[in-house]
Amino acid sequence: MCCEHEDIERAFLNFHKDLWTTPTDPLVDIFDALPTDLPRISDSDAVNLIREATKEEVYLTILDLPTGSNLSPKDQTLLLRSQRDWRRALRLFHHFKSDPHYSPNPIHYNVLLRSLGRARRWDELRLCWLDMARDSLLPTNTTYATLIDIYSKAGLPSLALAWLKHMRSRGLFPDEVTINTSVRVLKDSRQFAAAEMLFSQWCSGKIDLDSLGLDFGELGLSSISPKQFLLTELFKTGGRVPVSSMIGSEEEGGGCQKPRRAATYNTLIDLYGKAGKLDKASEVFAEMLTNGVAPDVITFNTMIGVCGTNGRLGEAEALLGEMEQRGVRPDAKTFNVFMSVYAATGNVEKVLKYYRKISLAGLRPDVVTHRIILQVLCERRMVNDAENVIDEMLDSGFQVDEQSLPVVMKMYIDEGLLDEANMFFEKHCSGREISSKNYAAIMDAYAEKGLWKEAEVVFFRKRDAEHKKEVVEYNVMVKAYGKAKAYDKALSLFESMRSYGTWPDECTFNSIIQMLSSGDQPEKARELLDRMKVAGFKPRCETVSALIASYIHAGLISEGVKLYQDMKNLDVQPNEVVYGLLIDAFAESGDTEEALHYFHLMEESGFTANQIVLTSLIKAYSKNGSWERAQELYGKMKTLEGGPDIIASNCMINHFAGLGMVREAKNHVKTFVSAEVGLDLSAYNVAIQAYGAANEVEKAFNLFMRMQDEGLKPDLITYINLACCYGKAGMIEGLKRIYGLLKYGEIEPNESLFRALINAYNDTGKHDLAEIVEQEMRISPHDENSSGCETEDEV
Repeated sequence: MCCEHEDIERAFLNFHKDLWTTPTDPLVDIFDALPTDLPRISDSDAVNLIREATKEEVYLTILDLPTGSNLSPKDQTLLLRSQRDWRRALRLFHHFKSDPHYSPNPIHYNVLLRSLGRARRWDELRLCWLDMARDSLLPTNTTYATLIDIYSKAGLPSLALAWLKHMRSRGLFPDEVTINTSVRVLKDSRQFAAAEMLFSQWCSGKIDLDSLGLDFGELGLSSISPKQFLLTELFKTGGRVPVSSMIGSEEEGGGCQKPRRAATYNTLIDLYGKAGKLDKASEVFAEMLTNGVAPDVITFNTMIGVCGTNGRLGEAEALLGEMEQRGVRPDAKTFNVFMSVYAATGNVEKVLKYYRKISLAGLRPDVVTHRIILQVLCERRMVNDAENVIDEMLDSGFQVDEQSLPVVMKMYIDEGLLDEANMFFEKHCSGREISSKNYAAIMDAYAEKGLWKEAEVVFFRKRDAEHKKEVVEYNVMVKAYGKAKAYDKALSLFESMRSYGTWPDECTFNSIIQMLSSGDQPEKARELLDRMKVAGFKPRCETVSALIASYIHAGLISEGVKLYQDMKNLDVQPNEVVYGLLIDAFAESGDTEEALHYFHLMEESGFTANQIVLTSLIKAYSKNGSWERAQELYGKMKTLEGGPDIIASNCMINHFAGLGMVREAKNHVKTFVSAEVGLDLSAYNVAIQAYGAANEVEKAFNLFMRMQDEGLKPDLITYINLACCYGKAGMIEGLKRIYGLLKYGEIEPNESLFRALINAYNDTGKHDLAEIVEQEMRISPHDENSSGCETEDEV
């Protein structure tokens, strides 16, 4: 070179100072400080300088080399590949092409296609593809592998695989890199069978894409032949190479072949692992070793992940030992995989063990490491340990990953450490660009605990104008208001969304309609349901059923029926909950006919009657005296898992007792005593009465004690039934206890209870005591309208 290294650096920068067009770049200060009389250097010296300089990436941003540069194709490729910005890569490529001595190079096009694809610059990529055709350059295997890869990583798997079809249309057989890329696209799209078949075809040397069942319909490629496809493409691109030479003879791969690259085996192992074919993945790993392909760290990481996620933790641990034997050094991802596997099993000790191993191995934890460890510690509310990890992260120059922010916040909130949560938020969330998704997750942690004011603070926090609130945040705030029953606030927020440029989505409508329905505001909820339909959204069945329930709770059964009838127009199919609500509503009102009508509609729709529905029908039959039909349904309930519920039981006991069918009522307390199902006070009263009437007073007393154990306090009817049982058992002390409660005001004076005591004393032959009670009855104020045989009708 023409001068010392330091002088060359300065000279090179000075030479390109006038070409620099990014005034905000930190190199501006360097340019301003340079003298103007530095010597010029040749282009080749500049390239050599770039190669050697410690500030290589900085210098590579200065790209406008003068016309007539004498760089070799290799040097041009070096510079082109070094560009991280697609604009500079494109500008450099056009500069190369402006040289009259430049020869079109497919490698340069491949590099540029990848740069444009990574930046999602599809229009520029299409123009580059057209230029390639105009330069009479045929795409190579590398070209297609590049296109397949960039379209796949852009989330466009169908378009990615269309390039594979394009490649086959030109008679070009994919090499190992291209087939590996294509298999990976299918794997990542969870088309495991197609991926496996494609690889098998490649190994056999013949590929038939039509046999894979791939859907190219959305691309308009399914109805044309390969030659038509090729001719169409050539017409669009204006290619200058003769069509016949491009179509070729549909040359195949030349017989059986096996992969020779570790990357291909890695893709296959991951494919079989995600497809649940662990044995097949192990076979591929063994075949890799047999064929002399050395496994790399990705191979072991993939195998460890496959074994670990399938519960073969011993094999995963053994693979770590094999890595050491083969001299393959673990990386941070190796330990991350172990941490992830053990986190899924809840083994915190193992997670911490592998977290510590990262440092012991001389490695640095990465973002994934910190995300996993914080997730584990925070979910188990290990506050001190989580805070220690955060301190370690900050000391190492990391910040808390955005996805971990709501995880840590939830830990503090769940533990009731609201001050700590607030301090963490201020320290780690202020001044950062946080996605609406993560803001919403933080708000939701508050909302779940009913802390709507705290959620509100996060929601209304001032942010950059470029980062407006997305609909997910509004949805969570509506939920927070709903849980706090702050319906006016929720409605106000809902109505204000549009003015801030955010439109409610399906979730917003569903949430607020359900909220208003549960808050006994069915008319407002119905209004929003109509607006939801106009906006083009479809309500969930749970939303409609909540509104129907609100109408029924308000006594507006007819409105609930109208909404049920309107479900067809809303394109919502009623479920068993909707039918159950209507059946129960008509059962409560005593309209057995309508209850049965909706019961039959439910069965016609393919839904099986559950306990709730059958209980409602039993209730309806009990109200109109159809005890035989009620008994039949009750028997059907016994065949269901869990058997009859308490409401059905109480209903049947009350029903039989009310009809004077003591034996039937008694046969039903037996069913539930043996099943240890809890009864309400009404059922206990009837059951005690039934046992007393059947002279099984010991069982009646046992039920009385069980009733008290369950925290139920005896009422007037309980004492009347007990007096009858004490009299039959000759238990004078029991009768005296009840009389004492009555005399001293512990029990409200009642004629039925007085008469029960009188009859009980007479049954025991204690006529003197009976006379005392009768005298007390005459002088004591009491309810004369009550009857000793009364029972409670309501369940």
